[in-house]
Amino acid sequence: MTYRQRLRAVVEARGALVVGVDPHPGLLDAWGLPRTASGLERCARGLVEAIGDVVAVLKPQSAFFETYGSAGIAVLERVLADIRSHGALSILDVKRGDIGSTMDAYADAYLADGAPLAADAITISPYLGFGSLQPAFERAVANDRGVYVLARTSNPEGGQVQLALGEDGSVVQEIIDAAAELNRKLPTRAIGLVVGGTHANLGCDVSEFNGSILVPGIGVQGGRLEDLPGLFGDAVRHVLPSVSRGVISAGPDPVALRRRVLDLLAT
Repeated sequence: MTYRQRLRAVVEARGALVVGVDPHPGLLDAWGLPRTASGLERCARGLVEAIGDVVAVLKPQSAFFETYGSAGIAVLERVLADIRSHGALSILDVKRGDIGSTMDAYADAYLADGAPLAADAITISPYLGFGSLQPAFERAVANDRGVYVLARTSNPEGGQVQLALGEDGSVVQEIIDAAAELNRKLPTRAIGLVVGGTHANLGCDVSEFNGSILVPGIGVQGGRLEDLPGLFGDAVRHVLPSVSRGVISAGPDPVALRRRVLDLLAT
């Protein structure tokens, strides 16, 4: 099955919700865990164990694992395996973007079959040029995986670049249109967007986008699930809202974590 087909199936079965696996130092403190690779593992894998069979997608933030060096990366490998074993999909939040052979290596690291850090999908950055991401697009299509291109991110500073005007309109609109055009040529429609849910007005048009839209910023950052239909219009059917601190703050009690997810799914 393609990534799009797997995503549709798991969303139909469990609901459209992404939970971020963001084991930042403050969370480890709140959970009563040490700021070590062992504490990281107990937090991240405990979260997946608690909710992995009820949520559609889990989104590990790579930076919080990289902080612990090779031990943290080894934990991330095990977290990705745990996600698979629970029947959920993984979006690895790495925001990679580079050129030539370097982008090719990133694509192999995360999108190649058998790679230790292979995920169902990853986030990528187009700000070295949309075309520089071609290796990731090719690997996603070849291996039935997905990519989410940063478009209108949830942080307010992003507008300085994303809303800047180019020859054919705003930078973000050019990215959205380029992703949609590429999807029209691909039978797998492997290209998604990252569009934050924190804005009163997106400042861009996603109404005709033909892929999945990952929407971070729901919860603590200020985005609200009930605002998404008004913000995205007809494109809301493609939206995957992502909640991180709003879920993991309920831990470490697995029953409370699970209840928080079920409450969000009932919203």
